[in-house]
Amino acid sequence: MLNKDKILLEVKDLKMHFPITTGWMFKKTIGHVKAVDGISFEIARGETLGLVGESGCGKTTTGRALLQLERPTSGHIFFEGEDITGMEEKALRALRKKMQMIFQDPFGSLNPRMTAGEIIGEPLQIHNMVHRKSEYEKKIKELMVTVGLSPVMMERYPHEFSGGQRQRIGVARALSVRPDLIVCDEPVSALDVSIQAQIINLLEELQEKFNLAYLFIAHDLAVVRHISNRIAVMYLGEIVEVATQADLYRNPLHPYTRSLLSAIPVPDPIVETQRDHVLLEGEVPSPVNPPSGCKFHPRCPIADFPRCREEKPILFEIVDGNHWVACHGG
Repeated sequence: MLNKDKILLEVKDLKMHFPITTGWMFKKTIGHVKAVDGISFEIARGETLGLVGESGCGKTTTGRALLQLERPTSGHIFFEGEDITGMEEKALRALRKKMQMIFQDPFGSLNPRMTAGEIIGEPLQIHNMVHRKSEYEKKIKELMVTVGLSPVMMERYPHEFSGGQRQRIGVARALSVRPDLIVCDEPVSALDVSIQAQIINLLEELQEKFNLAYLFIAHDLAVVRHISNRIAVMYLGEIVEVATQADLYRNPLHPYTRSLLSAIPVPDPIVETQRDHVLLEGEVPSPVNPPSGCKFHPRCPIADFPRCREEKPILFEIVDGNHWVACHGG
């Protein structure tokens, strides 16, 4: 259980439902995409919470909602004890100094018409954190060195960098305003495996140096294993399991978590052939019309309980506040 005094971010029953409309002039709402459907979690100062799940389960939408880039349908987001859910834009602008984001696409998230120095320095200007040109350039150079880039590259444009270097620019931009929380939206999924390790190591070093908190979003449990203190597993807009990194890998309780873990390849071919693989049937249901009861029951290998099809499971504590699971059979 997290120490209440150390909690930086608290999310309570967050929902993000996007309307589906028809008609050209007089639009009529005919349904909703339930991208995020009532999730709750906490992040402590200096902690990394990994958020994992298949594509389309609502991970990125969750991250954008935390920064109020998407306004939640309902629920509450508390940052440093203050409810920021309905905060006005002017107040949010000041708050965003403390909350930043690293995007998935290291090329698409950078303005191709701006140099690396301009991209990194833009937040400094927006938040009036520098007042002289010499101070501005000094901070940009310091930030580039901090993320492993040479300051001589500050006049280059994004297309002149490799994918890993571009992501380092994105990290430097997020770091420039000295935030307390950074939402990392699949920051390594578009990079080569060798470069992924370098970026993850960089994020760990920065976290230790600046006491940063991360929400680290990924679809691969292998990626979040080494950087996360705790991991939340998400399925179709809901969190189905939350545990410490060690507990989740040692004793996964939800069948969906077991399936994700069994999909991680093992480099030893003998061990790989002896492993039990949990294969899921069918496709992920539509968030427009999710299944009744447990949303995972149509694909679940242990859904033999009538209540799985009728009653929605809630997260309940298994091990002393460190392991939570939403499963009738768990």
